[in-house]
Amino acid sequence: MTQPSAEAVRATDLVVQYDGFAALSGATFTVHYGEALGIVGPNGSGKSTLLKAVAGLLVPAGGELCVLGTSPRKLPPGAIAYVPQVEAIDWTFPATVWDVVAMGRFSRLKFWQFSSAHDRDAVARAIDAVGMTPLAQRHISQLSGGQQQRVFVARAIAQEPSLLLLDEPTTGVDAKTDEALRCIVRDLVANGMPVLMTTHDLDRVGEWFDRLMVLDRTVLAYGTPDEVVQAGTYAGIREHTHTHGHLRYDK
Repeated sequence: MTQPSAEAVRATDLVVQYDGFAALSGATFTVHYGEALGIVGPNGSGKSTLLKAVAGLLVPAGGELCVLGTSPRKLPPGAIAYVPQVEAIDWTFPATVWDVVAMGRFSRLKFWQFSSAHDRDAVARAIDAVGMTPLAQRHISQLSGGQQQRVFVARAIAQEPSLLLLDEPTTGVDAKTDEALRCIVRDLVANGMPVLMTTHDLDRVGEWFDRLMVLDRTVLAYGTPDEVVQAGTYAGIREHTHTHGHLRYDK
């Protein structure tokens, strides 16, 4: 495992655009191995955009972005696991819990290869880690929202990535699932995994994250959760957005 003090992600003056519109501008931050970074901000602040850029799904228009020592698009398949928001998933897809989690292994296989005992063990361990073993053969459309979220986190774990990206994984889940996901994240971090996660919830950021970043198309605050919460930056922009009703494209 890479030394915990080493940088897993480094962004310097990062700019990401959509059709000439700067969804993210001048973002600078680092994430180390064995560290969880929470990303908060109002809708349309660029949180999902940032994760997609780190995942290599979007190409930056400016600045520098180094992920696991290189450009994210130069990384081998499976190095980054990205869990999108639940709303982005087609839950009518005909697949069981096991099928979906097993998809996390596809990036590790050559096109001529079949899954191995190690692949199956990785899937089983991931399903067990999120507490879904009794429902492994259930169709995903028959799951609750919290159970569905656990399945996609399990798929990411089964991938055995070097970096985990989570886009608002606790939205709409119950307290039990929220706590289960928090324990999973903290266990991964304790074993050296770097994690970036977006959230709207400030109530337990000190229990979830080692560092917290406030984003509103650029980095407004960055530090320990206590430092950022006490600074009141996110509370201020959240109140401003609520009061003035700014409408944005949530990217």
